Amino acid sequence: MLVNLRKLLMHTKPNKTPNLQYDTIVTDGVVTLTNPNTTLGFVRFKNSGVIEYIFVQPMYRRNGLAKTLVDKVRELTGNEPEPEPPISPLGRKLFKLL
Repeated sequence: MLVNLRKLLMHTKPNKTPNLQYDTIVTDGVVTLTNPNTTLGFVRFKNSGVIEYIFVQPMYRRNGLAKTLVDKVRELTGNEPEPEPPISPLGRKLFKLL
């Protein structure tokens, strides 16, 4: 029973969080999205637009936060963001969607 429930939860797409509010913190080569409780996600990048690492907390995924982070890199660098190899399967999927 527990195994079946776990499979169900793993394959259920979470609902988008309505009105998700966060602060954007920009430091040298890092953009972080936070709320009063936790870090929602962050991206580390080079001035050339190469993204070294991008992460969004699992419970906040599928809310457009990764796209927001990539868009912020584009805005800050003036270059089209691209992933630095090696790229994870989840990262590959993200960049195919952009």
